[in-house]
Amino acid sequence: MSIGHVRYSTTGSDKRENAQPIVIRHKKGNLAVVHNGNITNAIELKQELEDNGAIFTTTSDTEVICHIIVRERLKAKSTEEAIANTMKVLKGSYSLIIMSPQKLIACRDPQGFRPLCMGKLGDDIVFASESCALDICGAEFIRDVKPGEIIVVKDGKVESIDYDSKEKKGMCVFEYIYFARPDSVLEGMGVHEFREKAGRYLAKQMPVDADIVAAVPDSGIDAALGYSKESKIPYDLVFTKSKYIGRTFIQNTQNKRKKLVALKLNPLKNSIKGKRIVLIDDSIVRGNTLIGIIKTLRKAGAKEIHLRIAAPAFIDICYFGTDIDSKENLIANGRTVEEIRKIIGVDTLEYLSIDNLKEITKGCNIDGFCMGCFTGKYPIEVPKEIKKDRFEEKIKK
Repeated sequence: MSIGHVRYSTTGSDKRENAQPIVIRHKKGNLAVVHNGNITNAIELKQELEDNGAIFTTTSDTEVICHIIVRERLKAKSTEEAIANTMKVLKGSYSLIIMSPQKLIACRDPQGFRPLCMGKLGDDIVFASESCALDICGAEFIRDVKPGEIIVVKDGKVESIDYDSKEKKGMCVFEYIYFARPDSVLEGMGVHEFREKAGRYLAKQMPVDADIVAAVPDSGIDAALGYSKESKIPYDLVFTKSKYIGRTFIQNTQNKRKKLVALKLNPLKNSIKGKRIVLIDDSIVRGNTLIGIIKTLRKAGAKEIHLRIAAPAFIDICYFGTDIDSKENLIANGRTVEEIRKIIGVDTLEYLSIDNLKEITKGCNIDGFCMGCFTGKYPIEVPKEIKKDRFEEKIKK
């Protein structure tokens, strides 16, 4: 057995001690844990544990999960029973893989905020956040782990335990919009298919006369193809992208994001000069990097730029694993679409409507999505405030 993790952290800093897996050695054996998500009541749980003598070596909410599993394991007959009891305490998003000396255990929170799937590699069972990981290593996709499900693998045998299937579902719709790779299938719908449909809906929402449809690579490409097919406006490249720089949104500072975007994208001036361009991007969060991209297109000679966004406007905080911890940093906070258009510097601007986003999700297997960052309404109760570095604060007496 083995587990590993490349974590996009939204709780705790990027210090080395926060790297996962987190390994715990306790009275009844050893545990290794990896976690995708965000525990919304982690501060309260951490303070309770510390008041009872617990010692923490990281600033990650994952270590809180480990402590509670161990506490419950001392009272439970099995590790899976301890995990089920832990799930009664945790609030928020968590897709977990837990390894004990004899068992590999996967579980997903009752809302199903973050994806998790199961596959088979020869006779072995494997788990991953996305199905594309299974494809790459030659594994066969079996199914998604259900919200609220615990799957136990021991000696090649698989046991499924439904902790709770009655709670309101709320998978993060931003997984489809940005996080997931286009070659993944989440809850029965291909990510490429989802994004292409978003582009088609955008073309219907606000048609415009233009010479080409283009994308901010890479996450805008699928929606741009959908827009092009629906509008019959040809798709073309306006940027060449460095193959050696990854996702810029997940960088932990704005300065890093801006520098990497400048390094990553270079304009194709012959494709841009004198053209009326429909530019597709997956989303606008802070808006700073997109302002730079528009300036680059203007400098390269674009005649008109019509910006189309394959998501609604971000108006609120994400509590469940996207690094949006302040409304003040959102360009759409307190501004109209026209005001945003002027700030970014485009001729027209249109976001995908909430109604059309909901229409696209009807093709998925899961019955319910979290769209709180777009609507301010969440599937579960959320804390009054949230900060990425909240685990670094000392307990106030």
